[in-house]
Amino acid sequence: MTLALLDSASLYFRAFYALPDSMRAPDGTAVNAVRGFADTIARIITDRRPTRLVACLDADWRPAFRVEALPTYKAHRVAEEGDGLEEEVPDLLSPQIPIILDLLDAVGLCTAEAVGYEADDVMGALTHRETVDPVEVITGDRDMFQVVRYSPTPATVWYVGSGWNKAVVIGPAELAEKYDLPTEDTGPRYADMAVLRGDPSDGLPGVPGIGEKTAAKLIREFGSLQELLAGAEAGDKRIPKRAQANLVASAEYLAAAPTVVAVAVDAPVVLDRDDKLPAAPADLDRVMALKERWDLGNSVDRLVKAITG
Repeated sequence: MTLALLDSASLYFRAFYALPDSMRAPDGTAVNAVRGFADTIARIITDRRPTRLVACLDADWRPAFRVEALPTYKAHRVAEEGDGLEEEVPDLLSPQIPIILDLLDAVGLCTAEAVGYEADDVMGALTHRETVDPVEVITGDRDMFQVVRYSPTPATVWYVGSGWNKAVVIGPAELAEKYDLPTEDTGPRYADMAVLRGDPSDGLPGVPGIGEKTAAKLIREFGSLQELLAGAEAGDKRIPKRAQANLVASAEYLAAAPTVVAVAVDAPVVLDRDDKLPAAPADLDRVMALKERWDLGNSVDRLVKAITG
């Protein structure tokens, strides 16, 4: 009995870049992301046999509450589109996303989103509320390491930054060992470290002079970001003088960043159907019609076979 949570955008972006865009539908539409995404889900179902599965979606890739806290959040990824601001997505990928959603619906796999929140928040909230089954979060985003836990049910991250074949399973013990973090509340402590370290890909500057190793050492020494900041304000001698000065100087960033980094476990997640893995496609005729229309080939066949067992 397992609940699998898929970071959909992470998976289809990786599929898009892993497969050649010469994979085309009869009308010329690229379908490499669709085919790669379908194949990845088929492998996940076949290899892991989850009893429940949710494809988690971004309702808002750059939520207002995060931008309000830290205006630089993902600012470099913004593309101006008409009167609004949209995420920069490769031209050949954008038309494939509706096809992916159509295929998920026809197959009968559950999708979930929360208005005003990212897929990270959906995965975090669903993990937080799960009290019955172990949770496996499948993503290529290190930010999700913060959800690992032992109880009330185990939660692990299946990190697929190099693809499903090279997935790395990260639980609390692996996370503590990998980053030399505390063994207690390791997930939240990873989030604390991430605040200090920063992440240029998300527009998080971090604290000057504090890299990953120093950040982990400080969090391990003080137990949490909150205790570390209290120590910096008090002039705790365990903090090197330069790091102490940089922590104090970064007070405004450090007040805002936790809101940006931490997943919103209270996000109002809505599932489009029951999350139980179906025993058969919801609408096989529609699945086959999508296969033919978009020339999805064996990728759809493998997904159907994985579901039917």
